[in-house]
Amino acid sequence: MALGLAAGLFAIFVANVVLGAMSGAKFLGDVSEMLVLFAASIAFVASILRREAAAKATKDN
Repeated sequence: MALGLAAGLFAIFVANVVLGAMSGAKFLGDVSEMLVLFAASIAFVASILRREAAAKATKDN
């Protein structure tokens, strides 16, 4: 779930950067762009930590 959210938020960030570079028509401002990238990073870290915890729980059993 969190990994999909991270991928979706990162796709929004990439689309904004590509549109801004190709046509100059960004749909996110600077602060919004930073917040989307920050949220994607947080979601990715949360996903990785959950997977590590699940792997450790499986290993211990």
